[in-house]
Amino acid sequence: MVYHGKVRKGVIVLDDGPLLPEGAIVTVEVCRPKENSGNQDSLSQALLKVAGTCTGLPSDLAAQHDHYLHGTDKR
Repeated sequence: MVYHGKVRKGVIVLDDGPLLPEGAIVTVEVCRPKENSGNQDSLSQALLKVAGTCTGLPSDLAAQHDHYLHGTDKR
């Protein structure tokens, strides 16, 4: 089972207070909080900034990407 919680005054406090037996062996994994500063672009916005900027590619790249990437026969 996975439980989530936070450290408060040096003690791990689990959400929803599950009762674990005294002496239970546990593993603790520290997770970094997600940084969400309002000026970060979403992945889709970041990808749209570079969409269509590549030059010198074959005109049929989208339709024949397996051919160009893996050497399969053109369809």
